[in-house]
Amino acid sequence: MLINDNFMLKNDVAKKLYNDYAKDLPIIDYHCHISPKMIAEDYRFKNITELFLGGDHYKWRVMRSNGVDEKYITGDASDYEKFLKFAETLPYTIGNPMYHWTHLELKRYFDIDEPLTLKNADYVWNKCNEILSREDMGAKGLIEKSNVKVICTTDDPIDTLEYHKQIKQDGFGVAVYPTFRPDKAVEISKDTFLPYIKLIGAKTYSDVLNFLTSRIEYFNSVGCRLSDHALECVPFAEGDAEAVFNKAISGEIISETDEQIYKTAVLQHCAKEYAKRGWAMQLHIGALRNNNTKMYNKLGADTGFDSIDDPSIAKPLSKFLDSLEVCDSLPKTILYNLNPKDNYVLGTMLGNFQSAPVKSKIQFGSGWWFNDQRDGMEAQLKTLANLGLLSRFVGMLTDSRSFVSYTRHEYFRRILCNLIGQWVEDGEYPADFDVLGEIISGICYNNAKEYFNF
Repeated sequence: MLINDNFMLKNDVAKKLYNDYAKDLPIIDYHCHISPKMIAEDYRFKNITELFLGGDHYKWRVMRSNGVDEKYITGDASDYEKFLKFAETLPYTIGNPMYHWTHLELKRYFDIDEPLTLKNADYVWNKCNEILSREDMGAKGLIEKSNVKVICTTDDPIDTLEYHKQIKQDGFGVAVYPTFRPDKAVEISKDTFLPYIKLIGAKTYSDVLNFLTSRIEYFNSVGCRLSDHALECVPFAEGDAEAVFNKAISGEIISETDEQIYKTAVLQHCAKEYAKRGWAMQLHIGALRNNNTKMYNKLGADTGFDSIDDPSIAKPLSKFLDSLEVCDSLPKTILYNLNPKDNYVLGTMLGNFQSAPVKSKIQFGSGWWFNDQRDGMEAQLKTLANLGLLSRFVGMLTDSRSFVSYTRHEYFRRILCNLIGQWVEDGEYPADFDVLGEIISGICYNNAKEYFNF
């Protein structure tokens, strides 16, 4: 049995911390990409391939690395054939978190203990599909089985949020809130900018700011408490943002400096609006997206062809945060880096802008994307412990489009308990379980509940 009670728990303190304090805590999944429409409609998955492989670019990447033809990944092969190709690949993912994630998913949702291989793929396929046919295995059932209390989806400012409203009106026992993600109004140099500006009916720079303010207020009325921004690098440049906007809509070339001026001003405007409403601002830094032009043209964005960028992030990030702090408009902020080289940059940046009464107002976000594996999580946890207050960390998120990825919270909790348990076993912290239990419960649930004011 691969997934047993003590999976990844290598010492007695870790086992106690996990089983007594972490295991049964509810989940606050404050950043994900699942569809609110699918939740509202209690979407039924036709088979295990749609549930496991549909939209999961983590799984697609390992299949491509194993030489699987795209036909069996995003192509026109049957779902059964695609599942067989994944089952054939999985035994070769030794050391990759995919191996553990998949088997946690099989265990928790389908009570399958044995490792998935091509040999038992038929059995797994049939058992999973039989269970998926049950009435309680739709989107809502999967969420409820995962002990989730709060979900924050990721939504464009133009979204009507009708499905969030429907979910609430239907009395679903899990709170589903939107997250404000205005990237298309910020990224002035991308091909999507001008069509988006036309879509929102903005003719002037002021129109853009007024649109964003009105949508922030609307999102706030539907329960939103977070924004999210995907940035290669946090911008900072001073100048005439209105003039840059006018150049863009006139079809003139936008220089790199122009881009930074516009993005800085728009993000500052949004951040000030977030601060007024007590929101948290999430800054995801350092993704190099859509590297494979051929596959981007074929499949579009978010299909598994992104990687880690290596920009110099410290000075502009510092200046951007400081520009908000000097006018008392810096909202609660969570900083995520994709490049591990920046762990200590973010870990030390936090301390520059902490302020009462919020505990750890500026947060170092959990190991993100390529870092949400054991080494990446431990590095993030140790960095935060070395440089700030790990005990006030708001914990894990799924950042996923999958309805069974909540097992990543379990994966994180086991890694967290094992790390802290080892520190206790090594005599580096006392075995005071009153305090340890409070710390573990905080990181796994209570800190997020307090920080986001859900």
